[in-house]
Amino acid sequence: MAEKTIGTSPDELFSQQALTGPKTGPKTGMNPADSHPEQIADEIRPSAADTPKMPVDEATKALAMAIANAADDRKGGNITILQTGDVSYLADYFVIVTGFSSVQVRAIANAVASATEEKFGRLPLRTEGMSEGRWVLQDYGEILVHVFMPDD
Repeated sequence: MAEKTIGTSPDELFSQQALTGPKTGPKTGMNPADSHPEQIADEIRPSAADTPKMPVDEATKALAMAIANAADDRKGGNITILQTGDVSYLADYFVIVTGFSSVQVRAIANAVASATEEKFGRLPLRTEGMSEGRWVLQDYGEILVHVFMPDD
């Protein structure tokens, strides 16, 4: 039976990703070939240890919870929400869900898109992997959703 984390308190559901190391690299859209080294150095983000914790945006947290609930409605397994804003510039949250067939993976991804559109008026900015259905990645900007089948 798949472990469920839905229904626990939001503080338990939102775990801090235990990544280490500095956030490095230029800001999005900056091509290192077009810049001088001193310009790139100005654009490098400080390490997570040097950055004060940012307050959690309640709207983003609510969106992550709605995504997790939509996945749970489609019987997604091992639903996990990782708060990554302090350690990654890619997204504030990752929502990770296991689907146990390609049909279920697609159904979970479709349910997430429908729920976010209905409740928040938002669709993913980008979606990858829907055609094969073994994994789907949905990019909501501040939230990345990864639905995948376990390795055999």
